[in-house]
Amino acid sequence: MSSLSWQRAVIKVGSALIAPDGKGCSSQYLLPIAQFICNSRAQGKEVILVSSGSVAAGRNKIAFKHHPSIAEKQAMAAIGQTHMMANWARLFDFDCAQILLTADDLHNRTRYVNIKNTLRELLRNGALPIVNENDTVAINELKVGDNDNLAAYTALVARADTLIICSDIDGLYNADPRQNPQAKFIPTVHEIDKQIHDLAGGAGTSVGTGGMRTKIQAAEKCAKSGIQTLIVNGRNPDVFKQLGQGKQAGTLFVPSKNRDSARTQWLRHTLRSKGTLVIDDGAEQALMRKGASLLPSGITSVLGAFKAGEAVDIRYKDQIIAKGLTLYSNSELIQIKGLRSDKITELLGYSSGEVIIHRDDMVLL
Repeated sequence: MSSLSWQRAVIKVGSALIAPDGKGCSSQYLLPIAQFICNSRAQGKEVILVSSGSVAAGRNKIAFKHHPSIAEKQAMAAIGQTHMMANWARLFDFDCAQILLTADDLHNRTRYVNIKNTLRELLRNGALPIVNENDTVAINELKVGDNDNLAAYTALVARADTLIICSDIDGLYNADPRQNPQAKFIPTVHEIDKQIHDLAGGAGTSVGTGGMRTKIQAAEKCAKSGIQTLIVNGRNPDVFKQLGQGKQAGTLFVPSKNRDSARTQWLRHTLRSKGTLVIDDGAEQALMRKGASLLPSGITSVLGAFKAGEAVDIRYKDQIIAKGLTLYSNSELIQIKGLRSDKITELLGYSSGEVIIHRDDMVLL
């Protein structure tokens, strides 16, 4: 059995584990997962939970006939979300923090940065972030299985090194093991190609609608960004004992690139710079030699019009040396450039952070 190492993991738990009978929350399958989270935190590791199940948890609270409408599902989610959070919270003796997201939130730069900063602060303060899709305001048909992809986006925004997706089977097979007893288990996937995608089946349960297809999509997003992904059997408590011992369980999708190169590509090619920050000698030394964040004191000029959360170039003399996501707009930076961080609130009346561009949100060019 292969060894497994990680420091910051996103664990995705589906509705089939949260509400096995589809009529309310249960801790039947959650105790081993909660114990694994507690033990991992005790070892100094960081965990973010992505939990489905709000619709299933509230399903018996809303009257409906044959198939619930979107409005009925959203009402179920609104009630079920509180039950789902309470179900998790009673398993831990530390704070649980609710974060409701949509894919839109992660694609919008300003909200993306806000989410990243919130997750960072929650982890720094020892809370367990519990992320779920904001089903109560979703416009499209609710698909709980989309939380597989939401978990991948969460791993990206949190800069996790590992995504663990809990399924109701042991991992990826070359056929559906529930229908074909001859199906062979695939312990490791080094490349997610068409053949791997073709192995994906449909919905795995009557509660969730993601099946293996969205799990492979999630693994592919993570693999391209240097994040290892595990698909494990969330109903098997031995899985979490193995993971707790640093052993591989389930199917491991090996990342195709290291995280830094993936991050560099994302910042360099995907994000379009909306402006330029010119920095002084001290800031250049701090960024290039010490791996520091960019502070307002090191900025000498602000060029272009941009909003908080957008990408900007960092220029030293006549050369672009870095690129990153700014926490402040151009109009705000014009006011605070050259000042110490503790003067930000005094001048603006508020603060979006002590740094202008955090090191995690910057790539050196």
